[in-house]
Amino acid sequence: MASAAFLAAATVARAAPPPASAFGRAPAVVDAEISPNGQRIAILGGTSEQRVVSIATIDQPGLPILQLGSVEGVGIRWAGDDFVLARIAFWENDGPGYRVERNVVVTAQAKAIARLLEADTLSRALTSQPVYRVTSEGRPQAMVRGLVERGSMSNSWDTRLKRKDEDFVFTLMKADPATGKGVMVDRGTPDTVSWAVDAQGRPRARLDVDQLNHRVSVFGKAGGKGQWRMVWEGKSFASRRHYFGYSEATDSIYLGHGDTLVARRLSDGAETPVGKTSGGPSLRLVWDEHTDALLGLSTGAEKPTIEWLDAEVGAAHATLTRAFKGRDVALTSWSRDRSRFLARVSAPASPAVWYLYDRGRKEISPIGEEYPELNGAELGTTRWISYKARDGLDIPAYLTLPPGARPGVKPPLVVLPHGGPTSRDEYDFDFLAQFLATRGYAVLQPQFRGSWGFGAAFEAAGKGEWGGKMQTDLQDGVLALAKEGQVDPGRVCIVGASFGGYSALAGAALYPDAYRCAASIAGISDLGQLQLDEGLTPGQKNPHIEELREELGATSSARIAAHSPARNAAAVEVPVLLIHGDQDNVVDIKQSELMVERLKAAGKPHEFIVLKGENHYLTRSATRTQTLEALEVFLAKHLPVN
Repeated sequence: MASAAFLAAATVARAAPPPASAFGRAPAVVDAEISPNGQRIAILGGTSEQRVVSIATIDQPGLPILQLGSVEGVGIRWAGDDFVLARIAFWENDGPGYRVERNVVVTAQAKAIARLLEADTLSRALTSQPVYRVTSEGRPQAMVRGLVERGSMSNSWDTRLKRKDEDFVFTLMKADPATGKGVMVDRGTPDTVSWAVDAQGRPRARLDVDQLNHRVSVFGKAGGKGQWRMVWEGKSFASRRHYFGYSEATDSIYLGHGDTLVARRLSDGAETPVGKTSGGPSLRLVWDEHTDALLGLSTGAEKPTIEWLDAEVGAAHATLTRAFKGRDVALTSWSRDRSRFLARVSAPASPAVWYLYDRGRKEISPIGEEYPELNGAELGTTRWISYKARDGLDIPAYLTLPPGARPGVKPPLVVLPHGGPTSRDEYDFDFLAQFLATRGYAVLQPQFRGSWGFGAAFEAAGKGEWGGKMQTDLQDGVLALAKEGQVDPGRVCIVGASFGGYSALAGAALYPDAYRCAASIAGISDLGQLQLDEGLTPGQKNPHIEELREELGATSSARIAAHSPARNAAAVEVPVLLIHGDQDNVVDIKQSELMVERLKAAGKPHEFIVLKGENHYLTRSATRTQTLEALEVFLAKHLPVN
């Protein structure tokens, strides 16, 4: 009887996976950081309808909470021990509308007292407001980007005889968290993008992108003194990826030279190799925000591993890694004395949970779950695979099978290409992949050629292959799984967002026999229109347009037309679902509207859903859930599980 009851319960659980809203909720914890003195934890979380900042004082009762309203949570950081900077984003309805990021200053008692640079009329015109550093000497100050009129500048600031015609330039501002008011510390050139700052608030390094030739340059001030001097120059806009940042601890910038990471001193340009694993895939650097020192090198194909250059922080990470075996442990912040650490712990089948690790007490305490409604839910099983593309290139991928998948049973397959395309999927919980898996689908996430993190040659192999080999890499993954007997190649749909949305539409229009259906979320349909849109954002000087043209291999209008799904809509033979937010300022909604127009004219089956008040990243719970529910209905109709 007990066995029968257990089997019945298991059957019921399988028949009723968690609702779409459990996957579609905006994460309940967006970011968390421990104060420099280790006494408080600031958490940015809540719901998308009511984002909140909560301040937990360790070992003391009470949790003061500040309600921020229906805004997008971006991140949080302490400014000293008494103030928190909550970075939020919202939609500004001015003309066509645009997304704005701002830093709200919150006290340790969860009271909002200011916004950084709110009294600076010009700086309020900026759509983003990065904080480069918070000073740690004397009264903490936020070093933040501002804006100023260009005025009269020396011709020497131009790199050609042609005059650069920007009316405004970025500035480095020192803002007082207590008032939000700032003063200018350094005035950028028309090419300046960002700064690196020391603990006293002095600019040490400056990143410039030349408006005319798009070369990337780093200027430095050794010891924070003297005039700006060029310390490194990249030969193209793409070379910006070789610059990994600046460290005050060594007064050096960090550069990638092939498979080697080097520290180049500002004083004399001398270079020193750093670490032993910098040639590994998906290189990222781990920094100490208190000292600005480089602490570790994170690399890895399936999941990250870290070569620690700092034994103390490495030991804390090792303790947590042993405690959470099989999951990725990311140390997000720690107290200045390194007695307490915050960590985000996750895996493909484990939604992220945030923990406090008290090293002295040897205690690990949970402080928040990103997807609390999925606690204890049965999720899909993900593994790392590799297969051969038709030209012999090895393509890595994540494969997620439905919960309780039985050997020999071939579930229908959803191909889920990532966005970018110079991006990659991570060893992390993916709400869309797991939602599909709990609905009975196998999910393939190929890291197709052109994906970031698998070496320069692999990324370069994607140049000019939009709609070409990047697309057939996806199909080759299906064939490889079919050859192994894991899926039925005749029961496959393609779903994607952003560039993945382009891949879905291209799969339907350019390879009409490859899939049973296609769903595009905020996808691209016309490559010519995409180039036009990119060219209109900050004028002809926008370096992204040239990089995009290089990626597309845009040598002729005929090639652009051949690889644009909207211009090949008549070839579509399968049902198409399009979903797009009306506040998307990354991929304009007219990309989906154009595809709908062409599909309608050709008499092709399609559905179009407009997400009201949603941006490119699906940050609102209601519209994210709406997307999942629409996708579930669409797939159930055109790719039924049973």
